[in-house]
Amino acid sequence: MNIRNFSIIAHIDHGKSTLADRLLQATKAVSDREAKAQLLDSMDLERERGITIKASAVTVMHEHKGEPYMLNFIDTPGHVDFGYEVSRALKACEGALLVVDAAQGVQAQTVVNAYLAIEQDLEIVPVLNKIDLPGARPDEIAMEVEQVLGFAAEDCILCSAKTGQGIPELLDAICERFPAPRKPETDKTRALIFDAVYDDYRGVIVYCRVFDGSLKVGDKIRMMGLGRVFHITELGKYPPKPQKVKEVGVGETCYLVAAIKTLGDVRVGDTITLDNDPAEQALEGYEPPNQMVFCDFYPATNSEKKSNDFETLREAMEKLSLNDASFTFQTVHSEALGFGYRCGFLGLLHMDIIQERLEREGNVEIVQTAPTVSYKVDVRGKEGQTEEIEVHNPADLPDMGSVLAIKEPICRVEIMCPKQYIGDVMKLALDRRGIFTNQMFVSDARDMLTFEIPLAELIYDFYDKLKGLTAGYGTMDYEVTEYRPDNLARVDVLINGDIVEALSVIVHKDKAEQRGRNLLIRLKKQIPRHQFEIPLQCAIGGKIIARETIKGFRKNVTAKCYGGDITRKRKLLEKQKKGKARMKTIGSVSIPQEAFMAVLDVGDE
Repeated sequence: MNIRNFSIIAHIDHGKSTLADRLLQATKAVSDREAKAQLLDSMDLERERGITIKASAVTVMHEHKGEPYMLNFIDTPGHVDFGYEVSRALKACEGALLVVDAAQGVQAQTVVNAYLAIEQDLEIVPVLNKIDLPGARPDEIAMEVEQVLGFAAEDCILCSAKTGQGIPELLDAICERFPAPRKPETDKTRALIFDAVYDDYRGVIVYCRVFDGSLKVGDKIRMMGLGRVFHITELGKYPPKPQKVKEVGVGETCYLVAAIKTLGDVRVGDTITLDNDPAEQALEGYEPPNQMVFCDFYPATNSEKKSNDFETLREAMEKLSLNDASFTFQTVHSEALGFGYRCGFLGLLHMDIIQERLEREGNVEIVQTAPTVSYKVDVRGKEGQTEEIEVHNPADLPDMGSVLAIKEPICRVEIMCPKQYIGDVMKLALDRRGIFTNQMFVSDARDMLTFEIPLAELIYDFYDKLKGLTAGYGTMDYEVTEYRPDNLARVDVLINGDIVEALSVIVHKDKAEQRGRNLLIRLKKQIPRHQFEIPLQCAIGGKIIARETIKGFRKNVTAKCYGGDITRKRKLLEKQKKGKARMKTIGSVSIPQEAFMAVLDVGDE
């Protein structure tokens, strides 16, 4: 049988999931009655937001020129934060459908995904989708694809995933232009794990692609990286509902169940082989992803079962990290919030999705601190030599007396926007300490600008501001290229005289005072008034650079005194003053979740 393995890749909202739906219908994998929009997006969160978060692998059968074909395809996410998910999917394929919107043209993520596929040496078929739109410009966009990406304009396949126009031609191209799986390099069995998910009843379900040999129900398998041994109890495919099979051969993708109880027994990127006839060398796995954004998750302690919250959060995180290998976590402790986890993410949307999945799937309430980026710090060692340490949390920054330099991550940012918005985009990037490096002609209407911008200036609201400035037409992509020293300092926030580590931020010294003042103004709005006065301060080292005060509630204790001697009133006021002073020394300030997110907003007040 002929086998074709391919991924569907594109910029956000260019129609990957709709195209996958049409392919399932065209190959009769689902009937017209069963068909629904975003069929492969099984998570509620995906359907609500209209985005793909997890790549979904499906197997369908198709007949081309009288020969049967098995098509294994993976619908991938489009957002920059889920690029690791795309790279994992591409590793299990020989080809990729590069979908481009026939109205919007080549966007920032289109370029990035195309390069990802080229790096993996995949055959790429460009597809111009949405040709049914009134504003579609297929001929212009085909030339744009040739100009920017280097694929011949006549090789583009025109289709509409919404109406089904051009889908038969696309299926023909998949069968004819994509290569068959490579020949087995060894007679021993080798399969690459490209995803895994935890099921309460069946244990860990592993998704893998067989490169050499075959897998059968009842086989005794070994994970080559971890050395664990299991018996396969179930093998199956998704066409697109789970369907059990007895055996899978070379070039096929499948899921397997082998009574794997603990999450630590499976690692994405590991190689599966047979225990009684093992392969000598494992398949090339995945490079570990680089986390770019870090923040702390703490269990919300307003529930009655405080002690169980931390354990529940840990379980939820372990299950989720199996399904999403691109986020990491380690235990931390904060004076203000107790025990929690320091988590690393690929970006801000990734962080948002992880928090929401933890709360829904793990059934835990979370308090989240403001996100920060990782810094590399040169410190003076004991013998006078220079050591480099990595700091993910501003509170972990060593004493400034021993710090020689703080290096921050610098990104190469590529922004595509219509020509009339170039001035606004330039101003936005330069205000964020950006350095302009390049401008490239894309089409008559659009250009691609390249900047170097510190990641710390990007992660908050840069993308939102860019969308606002360019009427929604600007798109961006970024990658961290280097760590560069700059004039940075840690700003501590003191509430009622106590430093709250979760609110500390590392900022450029030129902006420290302004950022401190803006932060305190926002904190003042978020922290409720107490019975006593609460001073809010920002400090660099021992130097206070900004202050705000939250006034205490005041009861009029002299209301009952009418007339008479002034000493009576003075006595009551003195008593109240002493009570307030005592309350201030022993009273604790309750800080709501919104206060921790106030650090996020870097806009000017």
